[in-house]
Amino acid sequence: MITLHERNGLRNLAAEDALPVVDAHHHLWDLGNGRYPWLQDEYHEDFFLGDYHSLCRDFLPEQFLALTAKQRLVGTVHVEAERARDEQVAETRWLEQVNARYGFPNAIVAHAWFDREDSAQILAEQAARPLVKGIRSKPVTSASPDVSIAGAKGTMQDPKWLEGFSRLAAHDLSWDLRVPPWHLVEAAEVAAMFPQIRIALNHTGFAWDRSPAGMTRWRKGLEALALQPNVHIKLSEFGLKDSPWNYDDNRVVVLTALEIFGPERCMFASNFPVAGLRASFDTIADGMAAMLAPMGRALQEAVFAGNARRFYRLEEPHG
Repeated sequence: MITLHERNGLRNLAAEDALPVVDAHHHLWDLGNGRYPWLQDEYHEDFFLGDYHSLCRDFLPEQFLALTAKQRLVGTVHVEAERARDEQVAETRWLEQVNARYGFPNAIVAHAWFDREDSAQILAEQAARPLVKGIRSKPVTSASPDVSIAGAKGTMQDPKWLEGFSRLAAHDLSWDLRVPPWHLVEAAEVAAMFPQIRIALNHTGFAWDRSPAGMTRWRKGLEALALQPNVHIKLSEFGLKDSPWNYDDNRVVVLTALEIFGPERCMFASNFPVAGLRASFDTIADGMAAMLAPMGRALQEAVFAGNARRFYRLEEPHG
């Protein structure tokens, strides 16, 4: 199978027996070709990984290929990068141009709000694009587990939000779920209400709090979601705000998620360039490969490529 590097005339430095990799979650942005408020206008001091000034510059396909040169990269899934919401379809069109030139991304998880007046129209526009296989739309969440906002506008209990969410089924689009760990049980309730909608939990459910109590809350959230067969999980973003990337600690997170969801519902994902604030692509990918190695090559290949290829239907046109 030809790698994305070879397709672009680049030398691939991966070992001959390297695992094929479909990165199920990464971002690209060209700050001269669109507006990304969080990178250009509204710096977030409370960002979950701390200081992210180094991200406030272009991250283009050439840079992504350079960072992954030692991996046998055969496909990618681009997840919306919080481009200005009046440019959400424009982001998709730009990514189509990137695909035409570089051969990736091979699937797009685009953005559309679920609770706005133009939600149905924007969703239909995104769904009409062949590379769009899913939507990431973040519900309103609370700032801490001690504060409940259940039922507020834009939350996962808001009837208008749920009505918009339900439209994913008619378009055969999946939902990329990104919420803090204290909202995972609520998300499981949504998954149970809409069993026909495939859901991909982002970033391993954010195991931010590695204390015993924090890990217990996180695990209960994962267990609630895993009871719903339409939910899959991305093994990604183990970075912590105040700690370096740690193999042993992150191995606990990976193996716990794998135990709860089963290998057939787990997907490797890098979250680059954001995850690069804490570790290199090779540190993350090679580290996870080592974590899974005792379970056999077939399981590694499923988690690193096969599961994402099936979930996001990389060989199937959409629209």
